[in-house]
Amino acid sequence: MKVLSVFGTRPEAIKMGPLVRALGEAQHIESIVCTTGQHRAMLDQVMSLFGIVPAHDLDVMVANQTLNGLCSRLFERLDALYEQVKPDRVLVHGDTTTAMTAAVAAFHRRIPVGHVEAGLRTGDVQRPWPEEMNRRVIDVVSDWLFAPTASSRANLEREHLGGRIVVTGNTVIDALRQTVARLDGDGALRAAVDAPFGMLDPRRRLLLVTGHRRESFGSGFENICRALAELAARDDLQVVYPVHLNPNVQGPVNAHLGGLRNVHLVPPQDYLSFVRLMQRADVILTDSGGVQEEAPALGKPVLVMRDVTERPEAVEAGVVRLVGTESARIVAAVIDAISAPPSATGFDPGASPYGDGHASDRIVAALLEQPFTEFRPASRVAAIPFPA
Repeated sequence: MKVLSVFGTRPEAIKMGPLVRALGEAQHIESIVCTTGQHRAMLDQVMSLFGIVPAHDLDVMVANQTLNGLCSRLFERLDALYEQVKPDRVLVHGDTTTAMTAAVAAFHRRIPVGHVEAGLRTGDVQRPWPEEMNRRVIDVVSDWLFAPTASSRANLEREHLGGRIVVTGNTVIDALRQTVARLDGDGALRAAVDAPFGMLDPRRRLLLVTGHRRESFGSGFENICRALAELAARDDLQVVYPVHLNPNVQGPVNAHLGGLRNVHLVPPQDYLSFVRLMQRADVILTDSGGVQEEAPALGKPVLVMRDVTERPEAVEAGVVRLVGTESARIVAAVIDAISAPPSATGFDPGASPYGDGHASDRIVAALLEQPFTEFRPASRVAAIPFPA
């Protein structure tokens, strides 16, 4: 079976990394990887970490491109690639423009599509934009719907789609498990990863921030920055913010937060370094989908700067809170979270509603039509230190 995995962004590469490794180790599968280059430097970091060498690189990025321009180039180059490779299966991940165009281009050529991380929904096609539309389109044309949770399966069943639904858990927990094992098992590596952050004060609580969603561009990011500036004035708190490369993020973040005491604006981190920062953080403030899945397995409280989320499981379990992008609400939520006493935490896949570290194995078994047991989360979740 010739399986072509297509991805182009850093989050896709993180979540596809363990699966590509599992596909490469499977008998009866010829695994081929294509990257589109939708992200470049950030993507290459992850590829190196997981030892992935793509057979094809479409290199689609141009300066100041529109989503329509990106789609146009992707469709043209993917169609030529499918004609050349003639895959038996195409695998895509999540909700990116790369994933959507790769799935539709495969559908046009009647190549079966497997959607990893299928079934996530907010119910609002504008939030997140354009990801909510992308993931719905992918699910419509997919033959295998690899849903990470029972809630995702329920979303798919309500839509009466034609693909086979399999609950696998999320491959991001596979990636996290492998990365934590490397960090915990190698003191020298851990020290090397910590070295660039020697400015951090162990006496202050650490707030780790990520933010990049398109729907927050403009006033949303202005509000986020005002909240962080107010929080940075506290003597008991320090902020580390790996700043996304998008100019719509770089502009307001550097204008409002550059030079402030207790605020450390750093470049986007490779996955190994970012996992280490999550391990060290006391509270995580984010609009990232992946962080919502990873942090609960690390026992970290997560505040999500969105009004809706396609990942409701952790909210329902009480380990994630939605705080939106209003400054006062963000400030109050962070103060509330850091008021809890610090707790010793570590990686515990049994504490995550999103996976147990074996999602990739289930996907490979499903493709090969071999028996496996679907993912079911443990009955407990991490003891996240949110005040009552």
